Amino acid sequence: MTTAISAESRIALDPRASFERLRANTPAMARTTAAERRQRLARLGAAIEARRGAIAAAIHADLARPAFETEVAETQHAISEIGYARKHLHQWMKGERVGGSMLLAGTSQRIHYEPRGVVLIIAPWNYPFELLIGPLIAAVAAGNCALVKPSEKSPHVAALVGGLIAEVFDPSEVACATGGPDVSAALLDLPFDHICFTGSTAIGKKVMAAAAQNLATVTLELGGKSPAIVDQTADIHAAADRIAWGKFYNAGQTCIAVDYVLVHASRERELLDALEVSVARFFGATEEARAQSPDLARIIDEGHFQRIQSLVARSLEAGARALTGARYDRTTKYVAPTILSGVTRDMPIMQEEIFGPVLPVLSVGSADDAAQFVRAGDKPLAMYIFAQRAVADRLIAETSSGATVVGGTLLHYASHTVPFGGVGASGQGSYHGVHGFRAFSHARAIVRQREPAISRFMFPPYRGKMHEWMRKLLRVIG
Repeated sequence: MTTAISAESRIALDPRASFERLRANTPAMARTTAAERRQRLARLGAAIEARRGAIAAAIHADLARPAFETEVAETQHAISEIGYARKHLHQWMKGERVGGSMLLAGTSQRIHYEPRGVVLIIAPWNYPFELLIGPLIAAVAAGNCALVKPSEKSPHVAALVGGLIAEVFDPSEVACATGGPDVSAALLDLPFDHICFTGSTAIGKKVMAAAAQNLATVTLELGGKSPAIVDQTADIHAAADRIAWGKFYNAGQTCIAVDYVLVHASRERELLDALEVSVARFFGATEEARAQSPDLARIIDEGHFQRIQSLVARSLEAGARALTGARYDRTTKYVAPTILSGVTRDMPIMQEEIFGPVLPVLSVGSADDAAQFVRAGDKPLAMYIFAQRAVADRLIAETSSGATVVGGTLLHYASHTVPFGGVGASGQGSYHGVHGFRAFSHARAIVRQREPAISRFMFPPYRGKMHEWMRKLLRVIG
C-alpha cells in the first residue's frame, strides 16, 4: 500500500498530467458496457469489504469517531450503494423512450444517457470516505473517468483512499490526488467536464466560479442551518431521542445534522427536559462520564474547536443558558454535548452553521411562526418535522429545503431511491441511486426521422394550399 500511495502523491504534484491521461481515455470509457462497469464496481466493493477494519481505524485516527458510526454511515453505506448500482445499472443505461406531438409524426424519440467525460470529485473531512466513494460510484456507473481529491484534514483516510484507488483502477480510469489547498486550486484550473464538491457554502461559491471558467457542470453538496421543528402535536420523547441522535452523531460534524430546534412554546420545557434525559442515556449521566464516553467523536482540528467554543461563549454572554455541556478538553478536542436554551435569532450561535455538538433551542408561538423563521434564512440542506400529518404537510408546503424528514432525522441520506442534494445556498444538483447516475451523465436527445414525416410539408416555398392547410393544422395540434 505504501508504494501505491507514493505513486498517487506524485500524481498530485502534476495534476495536469493526470488529467490529460484521464481525458485521453474518455472515449474508451464511454464505450464500456453495463457488464464492464458492473465489474469495476464489483472490484471497488471487494476492496472496501477487505478494508472494513482499516477504514474504521483511519477514521478513528482522524476524528476519534466510534467504529459503529463509521460502519453505518460510511463503509456499509458505500457497499450498499455499489450493490444497488450494479443491480440497476443495465436498466439505467437503456435510457428512455418518450412520445411526442403530432408535429413529430414519423419520428421516434429517446433519451440516451452518456458520460460527461472527466469528473473531479472533491471530498470533505467530516465523512471522508463515503462522501468521496459515493460520488465515485455514480461517476463510474455513468461511464466517466474521474479524479478524486480527499481532504487533507483527514490524512489517514486520504492515505487509505490513495492506496484503494491505485489498487482498483487503472490510472487512466480513476486517479487520486492528495495534498492541500494548493492541489485543489491547481485542479480547479483544469477543464473538467463536471465537478462534484462537498463542503461549505463559501468554498462552494469558489468552486462554482472556477467551474464557470470552463463551463463545467457542477454538483454542490453544501450545508447551512438545518432546523428541527417540534410542534405542539409532537411526541416529545420520541422527538428528543431522534433529535439528540441526529445532532450528536459524529459530534455534530454532519452537513445534515440538526443545527437548531424550533419548539412550540407550550412544549419547550418538556422538550428541554427530554433532551437532557436523552443525552444522559446516550453518553453518560454526568459531564465527567460523557467526557470519557467512547460513543462521542472529537472535533477535527484546533481551528474548528476554537470556533465552536467561541460561538458558545459569546452566546452565553448574550443570555443563552447551557443545560448540558459547554465543557471542553483542548488536548483531545472534546466538546461536550451542549444544549442551549433561551436562544434568540441574533445570538452568535445562530449566525453560522455550527458543525459541532451544540444544540440551540428556540421557542415559537405556532407552526406558522416556525415556517416564517425558516423562510427568513437561507434554504437549508435538510429540515426535520415532528408534528401530526396535517401540520407537517403545511410546513412542507410553506418552506423549501434540500430534503425533509417527518418524524426522524438523517434518514434520507441512507436512501438509494430519493435524491440527496441541496437547494439555493445549501447546494445544487443531487445524487444517490439513479439520481447519481443522471447527475454524472448528459441526457442526450436521440430523434430518428422516418418517411413519411409531416416535416416535409414544412419546407419552403411557404405558399399554396398545402402550407395554408399546415398553418391551420398547427393551430389545432400545437
